[in-house]
Amino acid sequence: MIVGGGSAGWMTAAALSHALGKSCAITLIESEEIGTVGVGEATIPPIKTFNETLGIDENQFVRRTKGTFKLGIQFIDWAQTGVRYFHPFGSFGRSFDMVQLHQYWYRAHREGQATSLDDYSMAWNAAAQGRFAPPLTDPRNVLSTYEYAYHFDAGLYAAFLREFSEARGVVRAEGKIANVRLNSESGFVESVQTGDGRSFAGELFIDCSGFRGLLIEGALATGYEHWGHWLPCDRALAVPCAAAGDFTPYTRSTARAAGWQWRIPLQHRTGNGYVYASAAISDEEAARTLLANLDGAALADPRPLRFTTGRRKLAWNKNVVAVGLASGFLEPLESTSIHLIQANIAKLLAFFPDRDFDPLVRDEFNRVAANETERIRDFLILHYHLTSRDDSELWRYCAHMRVPDSLQNKIDHFRRYGRLIAREMDLFGPPSWLAVHIGQRNLPERMDPLLGFRSIDGTGWLAKLRAAMAAAAASLPSHRAYIDAHCKASG
Repeated sequence: MIVGGGSAGWMTAAALSHALGKSCAITLIESEEIGTVGVGEATIPPIKTFNETLGIDENQFVRRTKGTFKLGIQFIDWAQTGVRYFHPFGSFGRSFDMVQLHQYWYRAHREGQATSLDDYSMAWNAAAQGRFAPPLTDPRNVLSTYEYAYHFDAGLYAAFLREFSEARGVVRAEGKIANVRLNSESGFVESVQTGDGRSFAGELFIDCSGFRGLLIEGALATGYEHWGHWLPCDRALAVPCAAAGDFTPYTRSTARAAGWQWRIPLQHRTGNGYVYASAAISDEEAARTLLANLDGAALADPRPLRFTTGRRKLAWNKNVVAVGLASGFLEPLESTSIHLIQANIAKLLAFFPDRDFDPLVRDEFNRVAANETERIRDFLILHYHLTSRDDSELWRYCAHMRVPDSLQNKIDHFRRYGRLIAREMDLFGPPSWLAVHIGQRNLPERMDPLLGFRSIDGTGWLAKLRAAMAAAAASLPSHRAYIDAHCKASG
């Protein structure tokens, strides 16, 4: 039984119907009256794996969801006003020595012999020129050093996956959940009842009911771990606007006095939103700020969202697994909302239970889920904490707040020697951490001592790399031309 639709519900239904086949009865209950949050329109590269596992054709998917391609995220005014940097999907160049490339880059940069770190990313070279094509597979070519994800209409994606799921036997039931019946001995959920009196029994329940967490919290009182002291934004306003000019192959995040604004270009419109701290700005002023910074005419009134950053203390409790917003919320700064849906689905399949619901399986699921969410949390905090902005209460607080020890350790290692420390369940790899450390001006005090023993001409190699990437980017089609040729949406 899947309780709730939207991206979370229909991604779950699609994955389970694909993996389990028609021998397992799958029912999804949703209410059109309730609707969905539906602002998660930017993704990260693992979404490609999810679609490929289901056998979904990429061009058909992009066409049906009116999507575009995404090479990374540009951050504006985060480190300080006037500073921009790019978080690319993929690596910075290609390694040419046992000492990491960025060590050579920083030494050359300090000596005035290297430009911005962004220039050594193939993803940024293409994004800056508004160009896109899938990467090559030949590792000798710089066009193999980047990855990509998508921007898409989340509502259209849910509808697309609904068709996929129903064709594989998933039964959709329309209705609002009015009651949850628990087993008097085990405390497991036995059934849910809709407002019109229908009862739906099941063995395994997937809670995709959004922030409310009807089963995981409403019925089982699992508890919630709050992270608002590290990620103080607690509200958002979302509004679409008319598309203006060519759509960029990247997401844009612009820091504001009380939070930050997103820009997500689709084929038919541009998605925008302002994520902000309610303690730092009124809802009315946030709306004025958002509407004053759109590329085109607003196509609707700003839609308000309220949230509490954190996670359920257990993502899997008894016979209920929470997926999506029901399991917790991390703001969309690094486009992880849809990935966290995908991640819990993948873990459910990896630790799929039998009817006994062995606690050993459940506990490992929860351990992995907690670790992964906390690693993403740390990466998001990094953006807020590494700032020299002091022009508003929010940024002064973030710059001086105490961060989790797991994050402080990474900050210290990079600040001391420029070393990137990896941890178990890190979703974002060393290039991502490097982009934010450097972009937010956490610059190393010293270099890796091993660098002093190497005799390679790193400066010359970097110059050749930069020239090769610029030339390779110029050879790619424009983002619009690629979409027009392969996956242009109708209408």
